[in-house]
Amino acid sequence: MRLRFPFAVCLALLLPPLLSQAASSSRTCLVVGISDGDTLTARCGRLGAYEEVKVRIAAIDAPERAQPYGQRSRQALSRICYFEQAVITERDTDRYGRTVADVRCNGEDAGTRMVAEGWAWVYDFNGIATRRGGELFKLQDSARAQRLGLWAGARPQPPWEWRRRQREDHPDRFLF
Repeated sequence: MRLRFPFAVCLALLLPPLLSQAASSSRTCLVVGISDGDTLTARCGRLGAYEEVKVRIAAIDAPERAQPYGQRSRQALSRICYFEQAVITERDTDRYGRTVADVRCNGEDAGTRMVAEGWAWVYDFNGIATRRGGELFKLQDSARAQRLGLWAGARPQPPWEWRRRQREDHPDRFLF
């Protein structure tokens, strides 16, 4: 009986860090599709046992495809990651079942580059950008000041506002 208590204490102390580490594990995958400036499809696994994973890049939000600068943002992410090996570090799963992750292509963080080049906004859902030290916000301010990418437009509309407006203007399209 005396051994169970120390074992239970050790398990209780070790389990959360192990689960946290497992949840943020990295894997290398081939990027096989780009949906828009913040979402890609990657093929992970080994020959004969591939798994396609839809990945939403953490801490950014890019224009929707039908939104101004949407196609150019998608092309920018394609230049960075399409048909490249990507290191995908999972952070969460969104409400659509996509993996929310940090994505590195050619040794470079794709989300950071998209913000720095002006093709995406910082999206601080769950405080990911803030926990990283706020560097993304500085890069966004710099891109805005230099009028890079979507910041060249007179009044670029954040995608979350654009999506809300679309739902309000076209409620019949958004029945879910």
